[in-house]
Amino acid sequence: MTPDEIALLPYRPCAGVCLTNPDGLIWVGERIDRPGAWQMPQGGIDAGEAPQAAALRELREETGLRPEAVTLITGLSDPIAYDLPHDLVPVLWKGRYRGQMQYWFNFAYDGPDDAVDLDYHVREFSEWRWMAPAEVLKAIVPFKRDLYADVLTGFGLL
Repeated sequence: MTPDEIALLPYRPCAGVCLTNPDGLIWVGERIDRPGAWQMPQGGIDAGEAPQAAALRELREETGLRPEAVTLITGLSDPIAYDLPHDLVPVLWKGRYRGQMQYWFNFAYDGPDDAVDLDYHVREFSEWRWMAPAEVLKAIVPFKRDLYADVLTGFGLL
């Protein structure tokens, strides 16, 4: 695909979760399909689904944590978009999107770590851990780093 063709593509609607523990650390998982690439739980918003409902569904699917186990702290008032690197556009989502328009929510979790079940749904992460905000920015794939900085700043974590 040419850059002009990519520029005409829409953004995929997505919801993301910044899950924090009582120590101010953030839950991140290492992607199975991209070793060394860490991210917070996130995923597409289904047709007719509200962004916060999608965030809780994605949290459940990716971490196994039940919605009742977390408490909403806040959500960002506006979604944040990011563009994929051009070489990934034809590969991801069958070339239908140029990137994602993400709605972000900050939830608190103070339950036991052993409640996390990466195999609850289709496994997306090889492992997970709690990271400090600055460590999250170092671990994230470079093309999402600015978005993550905006998210963490928006939640007052940076």
